[in-house]
Amino acid sequence: MVKGLYRFLADETGATAIEYALIAAIIGVGIIAGLVNLKTGITGAYYGTANQFTAAN
Repeated sequence: MVKGLYRFLADETGATAIEYALIAAIIGVGIIAGLVNLKTGITGAYYGTANQFTAAN
């Protein structure tokens, strides 16, 4: 019984999977934040160009 408890406490296979999941989550959040900023920049450029065409007419 005690050996089984020590073996359970020493097992680190699940810890590796959790670490990889956390790394993937952090990378995913970074990608989403980058895409939101990219969308804002593209939208601003589009509306700026559209306003210049409107003002030219």
